[in-house]
Amino acid sequence: QVQLVESGGGLVQAGGSLRLSCAASGSIISINAMGWYRQAPGKQRELVAGIRRGGSTNYADSVKGRFTISRDNAKNTVYLQMNSLKPEDTAVYYCNADILRRGSYYSVGYWGQGIQVTVSS
Repeated sequence: QVQLVESGGGLVQAGGSLRLSCAASGSIISINAMGWYRQAPGKQRELVAGIRRGGSTNYADSVKGRFTISRDNAKNTVYLQMNSLKPEDTAVYYCNADILRRGSYYSVGYWGQGIQVTVSS
């Protein structure tokens, strides 16, 4: 089985910073793309940032220049450094990873349980 466990969320004032972490564990052979999504109340889940195994990244326009995604392949962990946070960044943040499990022939996308980030004005 595979698990993604997120940490690092919480309450912060506008202009502040938070760092999210997501660690994958289980019967993992390799992890391809990893990413962070978020879902605000009444809105659809949206991609915040993604990173490929080789390190190439992509960001939503709303977070470019403020958020940085990175990963540690040895630890099967992805990070999201969030700076200059705004109230509109308030959402539940979800980790996603494309994982090849032992005994499988193809990779599958897995989700974390989600973590709350609240930015007060």
